[in-house]
Amino acid sequence: MKSDKTYKWFIYVILTLLALSIVVPMIWVLLASVKQKSEFYGDPWGLPAGVYLQNYFDAFTDAHMGSYLLNSLFTTVLGLAILLVVAVPAAYVLARYRFRGRQILHLLFMGGLFINVNYIVVPIFLMLLDGDRWLGGWFPDGLLIDNLAVLSLVYAATAIPFTIYLLSGYFQTIPEVFEEAAAMDGCSHVRTMLSIMAPMARPSIVTVILFNFLAFWNDYIIALTLLPGPNKTLPVGLLNLMTAQKAAANYGRLYAGLVIVMVPALILYILVQRRLVEGMTAGGTRE
Repeated sequence: MKSDKTYKWFIYVILTLLALSIVVPMIWVLLASVKQKSEFYGDPWGLPAGVYLQNYFDAFTDAHMGSYLLNSLFTTVLGLAILLVVAVPAAYVLARYRFRGRQILHLLFMGGLFINVNYIVVPIFLMLLDGDRWLGGWFPDGLLIDNLAVLSLVYAATAIPFTIYLLSGYFQTIPEVFEEAAAMDGCSHVRTMLSIMAPMARPSIVTVILFNFLAFWNDYIIALTLLPGPNKTLPVGLLNLMTAQKAAANYGRLYAGLVIVMVPALILYILVQRRLVEGMTAGGTRE
């Protein structure tokens, strides 16, 4: 009994330290984002003398973080939409139906889990560049490179293995009696998936939305490579802002940009946290 109590206290201390290591920097960044430039030279670790919101206005207008925010929202939402339209039916079919070649498809999707997208971003760029050359007669200014929609498509394609892995595992946990009852009522396979199975798999779908949102929202390598023009997403724009503010020594604007990047992800997590644990514990394949 004494050893169990000691172990529990040890776990509580470790978790508390880990939580503080995350929460304290976030609070410090939030406070630093409302400081004036002079406060960073006087007492950079002190509390702000007031709420200086001009840093956010400057970040949105002068540093173009507003347009970068819209670009990130567009690519992330569109990438998630494409991903769910493709992955949910694919995961359902792989989990609930038996057909020739199913094991091969399942093996190929699972193999995609071991491929880091950062290692194949250059071949993807070269493939899109060749596509622009082939389409040069119709689109002389290019179509595939520096295109936010194409970036969303690449995001969705690279996230399909993980999404199918998690969703197919959840679909396998749903009893077959629901499909049998739907068949007796005359439901087609598509209607059964959309009206019965997909709503029952909502915790797992919410989980993949959160994980893929974070991956798309925080991506830097793919966006930097496929968007060489003026279109930028928040992580790339934030690096440009960081480089510029180091030269200008305007750290308040820099921290305001950091807050702009963090807030949407925090809001999404707060909205879906109740279903996150449920979806993760029920996911995973059983084959």
